[in-house]
Amino acid sequence: MSEPVAELPVVQVRSLGVTFEDDRGGLQALRGINFDLHKQEFLCVLGPSGSGKTTLLRVLAGLQAPSVGEVKLHFAGQPRVSLVFQQANLMPWRTVLQNITLPLELAGVETAAANARAAELVELIGLQGFENNWPRELSGGMAQRVALARAFIEDPELLLLDEPFGALDALTREKMGSELLHLWQKHRTTVLMVTHSISEALLLADRVLVLTARPGRVAFDLNVDLPRPRSDEMRYTPRFAEQQKLLRGAIE
Repeated sequence: MSEPVAELPVVQVRSLGVTFEDDRGGLQALRGINFDLHKQEFLCVLGPSGSGKTTLLRVLAGLQAPSVGEVKLHFAGQPRVSLVFQQANLMPWRTVLQNITLPLELAGVETAAANARAAELVELIGLQGFENNWPRELSGGMAQRVALARAFIEDPELLLLDEPFGALDALTREKMGSELLHLWQKHRTTVLMVTHSISEALLLADRVLVLTARPGRVAFDLNVDLPRPRSDEMRYTPRFAEQQKLLRGAIE
């Protein structure tokens, strides 16, 4: 009897390096990056400022070409990759509902079906009653919820998050982390998220990669063994504190 064929990772990164050329010989942002990202896995990337975290994400999104090495993306069909930035980047002339349905509209999905799908996400992110509001009428946290819903509506095979809560105050950031956790536990999308917050990474991720100072290299790869489903209360457990200490030591 033959052995079952192992499923390929969604993302394979091998010997990845990125150098930005300049008149002084070039600035090396990343060097020798190797890792896999598996289906339904939530991976967070930590590191000091300037360690190349956003550059790595831009390479995965196809917005930046590697200087050396390669990135392989393995999808079942047409690639579906969604990207959420630190700023919500909502279209000011579209309502909350219209911003969320935009990807389906561009894909030619019938309006009623798109609106029905958006209504489900509006409920998940707790914005019922704001469907017809304009972006200027939303708080920063509310706008970022809309951006997340817009990213999830296509049911992406890979979701890339670049410090999505970095511009928010601490309390709103914690609440948004819980909202993202709720969305992910519902959809189990494969996620790579860049963050500066150790506690945020531990609350959300299955694994955490720590990059060194520039040029960024993988200094530590931590499997987060905290049980799921998770909640904010887990931040105050002894095991959370132990893993937080490990990550802080790897960064420092």
